[in-house]
Formats: sequence, structure tokens, C-alpha cells
Amino acid sequence: VRGELSPMRYTARCVRSGAWWAISVPEIKGVFSQARRLDQVEGMAREAIALMLDVAPHSFDVDVQPDLPQEVTRARRARSELRKAEESAEEATVTAARALLAKGYTVRDAGALLGISPQRVSQLRRVS
Repeated sequence: VRGELSPMRYTARCVRSGAWWAISVPEIKGVFSQARRLDQVEGMAREAIALMLDVAPHSFDVDVQPDLPQEVTRARRARSELRKAEESAEEATVTAARALLAKGYTVRDAGALLGISPQRVSQLRRVS
């Protein structure tokens, strides 16, 4: 809808403190809360913000930003790099399969050379 304002957006920063997540909302001085589990952070932050501003809890957006341990950051980066490598491998495989077929290789031979099934070579031939 034209002219409609998007809801205000707040950040729920959370840091693990013992068995709890300590929550702060930097955009609003004095808004703090806590939650047992990460999946509870948004609700607790939303409740604290709504109480502080005297507004409806669903009248604004909340972005949860947990403080990530170094191991988690490393694992997420590795998984992201893996996805990129898989995408690159898939593109290279499509290109190679099409090139082999264009040169007259059979579907079976192309599959054997690429280490994939002949059925997969046939599928790759049709990928846009």
C-alpha cells in the first residue's frame, strides 16, 4: 500500500550469561530483559519494548542479534563457503556435461568421466 510507513525496527542484542540470555535493546535506553532460550529472546524483547514505549507488542519489528561464540562463527563461515563451492561445482558440471555431449560423447561416457549417473547427465542437459 502506497504511503504506508514500515513498522519501527529494534535490535535485541543478546549475550549468554550463565544459563540465561541477557537481552538489551540499544535503540531504547533502559530496555533490558532475559530469556532461557534463544528462541524466546524475540518475545521477551518485544514485551520489554512494548512496556517501555506503551505500544502494542506487534506494532514494531525486532531483529535478534546473538553474540556468537568463535566456534559458531567459524562453522557458519565454513558452511557458507561449502554452499558456494557446491554451487560452483554444479555450474562446472553442467558446463562440462553439455560440452561433452556437444562433442559427441554418450550420456554414459559423460557420466563416467564426470563421476555422476547417466540419468544426471540427461537432467543437466535440460537445465537452463
